[in-house]
Amino acid sequence: MKINIITLGCSKNTVDSENIGGHLISAGQTVFFDRPHNDCDIVILNTCGFIGDAKEESVNTLLEQIRQAENFNRRHSNDNRHRTLIASGCLVERYLDDLRTELPQVDYWFGVHQWQQLISTVLSIAAQPASQKPFTAERTLSTPNHYAYLKISEGCNRSCSYCAIPLIRGKHVSRPIEDILLEAQQLVDNGTKELILIAQDTTYYGLDLYGRRRLGDLLNLLATQSGAPWIRLHYTYPSSFPIDAIQSIAQHPNICNYIDIPLQHINSRLLNSMNRGINREETLQLLQQFRNLIPDVSIRTTLIVGYPGETETEFQELKQFLLQARFDRMGCFAYSPEENTPAHSLGDPVPEEEKQRRVSELMELQQAISLEKNEQKVGKIFQVIVDRREGDYYIARTQYDSPEVDDEVLIPATRRIALGSFHQVRITQALEHDLMAELVPSR
Repeated sequence: MKINIITLGCSKNTVDSENIGGHLISAGQTVFFDRPHNDCDIVILNTCGFIGDAKEESVNTLLEQIRQAENFNRRHSNDNRHRTLIASGCLVERYLDDLRTELPQVDYWFGVHQWQQLISTVLSIAAQPASQKPFTAERTLSTPNHYAYLKISEGCNRSCSYCAIPLIRGKHVSRPIEDILLEAQQLVDNGTKELILIAQDTTYYGLDLYGRRRLGDLLNLLATQSGAPWIRLHYTYPSSFPIDAIQSIAQHPNICNYIDIPLQHINSRLLNSMNRGINREETLQLLQQFRNLIPDVSIRTTLIVGYPGETETEFQELKQFLLQARFDRMGCFAYSPEENTPAHSLGDPVPEEEKQRRVSELMELQQAISLEKNEQKVGKIFQVIVDRREGDYYIARTQYDSPEVDDEVLIPATRRIALGSFHQVRITQALEHDLMAELVPSR
C-alpha cells in the first residue's frame, strides 16, 4: 500500500514519523513523507499541539486532508479503493474527545503514547501481521541523508507555567546511553554526517536513569565513538545547566560550537512567574560562561512576548537585553494561553495587536544584529556542509547554523557539488539571514 506521512511541528515529531515510516517500510509498504496531492491509500497526519498557531495549523491541515480523502474516495468509488485517514501526535493526545466529536470523518486517532498501536493498525489494514520490534528499532529518514535528528529522551519534568508539553508528553524518560550510541553509529554507517541531539529538555538527560545529569558524558561518547563529523546540541534549558556539556563541546572539534537555549525572557519577575528556575543575573552569568569556554560559540534562543502582566518597561528591558546579549540567532513568539497550565489562570491581558508589535520590534533588532555579525564574516573562510541545490545556487551551512531554522550559505552552482559534502568557502557578501560565498580551491 502507498502511505503518506505528513509531519507538523518540531523535530521531535519528525523522529516519531521516521520511526513509524521505518516500521512500515520494513513490512513491505511504500512510504512517502509530506507528499503533496498524493495517490496514497493511507494518510497519517502527525499533529502539533504546542501553541495556538500550531494547533490552528494542525486543525486546518486535518480539514484539508478530510477534503482530499473525500475527493479521493469519490474518484475511486468504482474500483474499491478507499483512503484511510489517521490523525496522531500531540494535538490528538491533548484534545482527542473534542476532535473525535468535531471531525468524525477521521478514521483513526492515536496519541503520542500509541505509536505501536498505530503501526499495528496500518499493517492490519494492509493485511499484514503486527510488528514485534520496539518503536525505536526501525527508522527511515525524512530529512536529507546527511543529517539526522537523534532523540535522547522523551517527556519533560519542568513545570514552566505556560507550557503544555508535560501534559502531552509526560514525565522525562532518558534513553540508555548504549541505545543512543547504537542508533548514532547506525545513522553514520548509513551516510549521516551531522547528528542533531534533541529532546524536550536535553540538559535533564540522565537524571532519571542514572541519578545525575549525563549530557556531557553522552556528548563525549558520541564525539569519540559515533564517527560523526558534526554533532549539534538543541533544546537545552538554562536552569541547572550542566557546564560539563559545554566543556565537552569545547573539547571535541566534531561537536559544533552551537547551543540552542530558549531563554523566554530576562526580567526576573516574569521568569519567576514563568517558573523557569532562573533569574536575570543567573542568565547573564550562564551566557558569559558559554562565551568564556567557547569564544566563538553560536547561541540561538527563543523569547516570549506578551506573557500575562508583561509591562512596557519589562518589554523594554527585554529589548536592551537583546542588544546586550547579541545572540547569533533568535526566534520570538507571542504568548499563547494554554488550557490546564498554571499561567492560564492569569488570563491573556496583553492585546494581540500589542503582542505582534513587540514581536516585530524584537525581530527588527535581531535582524540588525544578524546583519552586523554576518558582515564580520566577509572575506573569512569557513567549512560548510552542502544541503541542497536551488536554482543557480547550492545551499550550505556552517557549523554555526542548524538546518531549517538558521542562516544559510549560498554558493554559485558553477560546477557540480555533491549534496552532503564538506567544502571550504570564502564569504563574499553578507545579508541579514544568509551569506554569499565562493568555493576555496583545494590544494
